[in-house]
Amino acid sequence: MKPRMNAFAVAPDALGLMVDFSKNVEALGLEPGLCELVKIRSSQINGCAFCIHLHTRDARAQGMSEERIYLLDGWRESPLYTERERAALGWTEALTLVSETHAPDEDYAALKPHFTEEEIVKLTLMIGVINVANRIILGFRAVHPVTPRSEAA
Repeated sequence: MKPRMNAFAVAPDALGLMVDFSKNVEALGLEPGLCELVKIRSSQINGCAFCIHLHTRDARAQGMSEERIYLLDGWRESPLYTERERAALGWTEALTLVSETHAPDEDYAALKPHFTEEEIVKLTLMIGVINVANRIILGFRAVHPVTPRSEAA
């Protein structure tokens, strides 16, 4: 895949706003591991290799197990995720695919036992941020860094 342009180099001030917004949303207090699961799952759905690469590395750096990262696409069938994470992942899928799902009441209701209303707003912002990032990265065909084979082993 050939990049269309380096949007961060072309418009650093504009994209800096997005980066700052993302950092501010991350600082709102949701647990970092949950945020990484949301970012990875949304990026999987959107097919954003750049963001999958970035956020799986971030998840590993925070101590998330390889098993939880590898099985994220099958979270509904795996016992490795908490009920809180499951509710967040369901909401992530519903909002990432909102043109198909229209944010079903069931997915919203599944959040209520595990998140306060304020946390639901924060989670929704997090999902929105990663979806915007995916669209920027995919739109300009950004390519993730490649780890040399000797380092990957």
